[in-house]
Amino acid sequence: MPIVDKSKLKRPEILENFEFRQNINNQVVEAFFNNVVYTMDDYKPIWKKVGELNERWLNGENVTNMLSLKEKLLLTEHLRFYMEYRADYMEKLSPIPKDAVRKPVKANNVPCEWFFHVGAREDQVILFIHGGGHIMGSSNSHKLLTFKLARITNMKVLSINYRLAPEEPHPAALEDCVSVYKWLLSSKFQSKNIIIAGDSAGGYYTLLTLLKLRDEGISLPAGAICFSPSTDMAQTGESIKKNCYTDIVLGDLGYIWWIESHLAGKDPFDPSISPLYADLKSLPPILLQVSTSEMLFDDSKRFYEMAKKAGVDISMQTWDDTIHVFQNTDLPEAEEAMEKIKKFTEKFL
Repeated sequence: MPIVDKSKLKRPEILENFEFRQNINNQVVEAFFNNVVYTMDDYKPIWKKVGELNERWLNGENVTNMLSLKEKLLLTEHLRFYMEYRADYMEKLSPIPKDAVRKPVKANNVPCEWFFHVGAREDQVILFIHGGGHIMGSSNSHKLLTFKLARITNMKVLSINYRLAPEEPHPAALEDCVSVYKWLLSSKFQSKNIIIAGDSAGGYYTLLTLLKLRDEGISLPAGAICFSPSTDMAQTGESIKKNCYTDIVLGDLGYIWWIESHLAGKDPFDPSISPLYADLKSLPPILLQVSTSEMLFDDSKRFYEMAKKAGVDISMQTWDDTIHVFQNTDLPEAEEAMEKIKKFTEKFL
């Protein structure tokens, strides 16, 4: 069952983006099945189950364990292929500048990549945690976004390839993020010269990393930037269902089973799992950017309200009628958001 309702997409640019994504998906399907041993006939019944999951979830039913681990792994393989294919396709449309540098590195045995432009500051760094719903994504899938961040801030960006669910559920990814931050401290970087940033699930790990570092008594970074972070693994916000019809990124993908894969049976209300339910005192300055028309809007809004009450220096910037993590697009809002990020980093570094 498709969820996204094209008639509710108010802007021509968003409708065009939606149709572009649909065209890319058609290319991905053909390329994907040329690279795997199974066929479309093997895949169709599983994708049909995802549609049924969506429908039952919208009707308020409990859809836990509707998919088997084998089915989740097959779906995950396809989604990971899609994300990497799309990233490489977009790079062809928007080639990376010649002065851009990309270097792999192991940080406490966690695979990462440096992204920066010639002449970048040597003593300041953005630790970037990519999104992908806990089950997909990589430093490669987010290379255009990380290069954007590197360009606008003139800083080096270290992008983490953390472990993914369902093979490696919580807390594997969080452990990797904390480990890489500690590696930065053991290198030449001081905490006051580090910003942690992430989109979607990466924004979630950004916040969890701050909480973990605080609880362990480790020097906190100068600040954090979150693009449309998920903060509530219990998914109690109204926008999760209310905005699924206008969320062209998450709406039709069965997002709820990604959370299930990440939790692996753990309590979604646990403060060590959902930042929304944690004690938020003593966190560094945080910038949230989110669209009011996406599923995760309430995750940002409610976290912002809770952090404010806890005395955190936090700001939330919103845009109407755009898409999840629009900063990684060529929509006009992306440039505006990047300028605001520049001002944020300049304020605290």
